[in-house]
Amino acid sequence: MKYDALLLVSFGGPESPEEVMPFLQNVLRGKNVPEERMLEVAEHYHHFGGGSPINRQNRELIAALQREFDEHGPQVPIYWGNRNWHPMLPDTLRKMKAEGVQRALAFVTSAFSSYSGCRQYRENIAAAQAVAGEGAPQVDKLRVFYNHPGFIQAMAEQVQAARLRLPADVRDRAQVLYTAHSIPVAMAQNSNYLLQLEESCRLVSEALGCSDGRLVFQSRSGPPSQPWLEPDILACLREIKETGSHPAAIIVPIGFVSDHMEVLYDLDTEARAVCEQIKLPMERAGTAGTHPAFIRMIRELVVERTEERAVRTALGRLGASHDVCPEGCCPAPQRPPATHP
Repeated sequence: MKYDALLLVSFGGPESPEEVMPFLQNVLRGKNVPEERMLEVAEHYHHFGGGSPINRQNRELIAALQREFDEHGPQVPIYWGNRNWHPMLPDTLRKMKAEGVQRALAFVTSAFSSYSGCRQYRENIAAAQAVAGEGAPQVDKLRVFYNHPGFIQAMAEQVQAARLRLPADVRDRAQVLYTAHSIPVAMAQNSNYLLQLEESCRLVSEALGCSDGRLVFQSRSGPPSQPWLEPDILACLREIKETGSHPAAIIVPIGFVSDHMEVLYDLDTEARAVCEQIKLPMERAGTAGTHPAFIRMIRELVVERTEERAVRTALGRLGASHDVCPEGCCPAPQRPPATHP
């Protein structure tokens, strides 16, 4: 099928202190989250001057991808719309409509399938199309890429770079901790999130020749009464120190494609503080970001949807994911009632 644009779809983030609370209100609208929790999260942003680097990193991603397109094709414009902050998806879809875009492919900055990482973005796109009205572009989402060779290569090289930053006497025995955003167990049971994460970690470990990489979770935000995916990364770091199983740790944010707030605060701030307190040497691997292999991967995902007989590349035993999500894929979670202290 012929497409005449690529749409980058992301989470969005504030870029000044004044934008923090309106942004969080967008993120948490319709969710039973106490105001105290919203204010607590706001402090994470204020800790870094009141902004998130995610929008800047998306601009860098678009610039790198545009260079890739200019050199290798396809010759299509790249648009950008966010779920929660400017540029908002409805504004972007209106712009695309006004500029004559009829069919676009969407690259969502989430490598794994879950309600919030896949289906909700498709719902966001559909809502934005409704706002844009008659004549809004058709938008088809690219498949998830957790097992694409470009993603695996980018992450393996980031882990190796982090390993080399550790002291020479501990680097070869460091525990590799792959970390991803925790989600409610009920949500995980209704998606392939955990299965895909485990496969992605296995593939990166295989590329590194590492046999004991471990998947852990971060950024839990639900009430204590609701089970979320575990183990928590901070508890795991303390366990490593207490048991003496490894002399150092390499934290790999495999569940994120850019260094946004969950990486900067939960890993570079909280996890690092724990490691300093318990005297456990730690390095944090970079995300895929604008790694050349990751940029090539995005182009390959576009090409496989636009060229006949294109190869759908995937590593491991699960194969390439579907292009069109089945009905009922990754359903929305049933939200528990709010809990207040």
